Amino acid sequence: MIPGTNPVIECIPNFSEGRNAVVLSALQDAIKNISGVSLLDIHTDTDHNRSVFTIAGSPKAIEEAAFRLTESAVRHIDLTKHHGQHPRMGAVDVMPFVPIKNATMADCVALAKRVGERIAGELSLPVFLYEEAAMDPGRKNLADIRRGGFEGMAKKLCQPEWKPDFGGCTPHPTAGVVAVGARKPLIAFNINLDTPDIDIANAIAKAVRGSSGGLAYCKALGMFLKERNIAQVSMNLVDYENTPIYRVFEMVRMEAARYGVKIIGSELVGLAPAKALMDCAEYFLRLEDFDMERHVLENRIE
Repeated sequence: MIPGTNPVIECIPNFSEGRNAVVLSALQDAIKNISGVSLLDIHTDTDHNRSVFTIAGSPKAIEEAAFRLTESAVRHIDLTKHHGQHPRMGAVDVMPFVPIKNATMADCVALAKRVGERIAGELSLPVFLYEEAAMDPGRKNLADIRRGGFEGMAKKLCQPEWKPDFGGCTPHPTAGVVAVGARKPLIAFNINLDTPDIDIANAIAKAVRGSSGGLAYCKALGMFLKERNIAQVSMNLVDYENTPIYRVFEMVRMEAARYGVKIIGSELVGLAPAKALMDCAEYFLRLEDFDMERHVLENRIE
């Protein structure tokens, strides 16, 4: 932290619950009396059966809020009864910390380790550290940790190379395991297609994601949204400056056209940095000599 400043850290816990209003209310209640933390956004998806909370505040307040949210999730979410489109391995599936203002990545790494150790010690929930907090390079990628899902974790944790960073080698019977980490701002971005064909969404996801030879900082999966009877390309953009939203959108549009499919809409899950959206405006509007600091009203006022 920078001495003499008020540091702000963001935390974005993902919960394996997107349908039960009572559970979601209990999660909100868990942090409502914590001074110094703000609940900025809740994104809920019934098809994914998943909710993403965005909270921000001082390091001390965020640390306490992260633990209390996990405690509430362990109490209220039973993964043996959970079904949804999104892959998951825990009641709190993932909990990243992000430096926002007057804080460093090292601050968030230290925070992730403190919270992870407390979760394991007090809640009997095995914890993996990922991204910048990973102590093993093989655990940097969340997808590698999550592979096998809740149902496969008991077998996975028996393997020496998958011993949790904190906690025992037996998943919590109803809450599974959790990945706690530190990372740069990530944009969760979904594109909906005018087809129910999940095979088309999977083919597009394979074409755009970096691990399959697509865009370097894009992770993508095909999903089926039962309530709307449409397919979706669900993505995480882990470096929005090197793989911007507009480039992903255009590539998905191009790939979809190969199958005679169109984009019917897109959505942000949680919050996105202003620059990521301004970059889209500059690209699609073909703004000449655009300068975010000079042409955006709020930035000029600030």
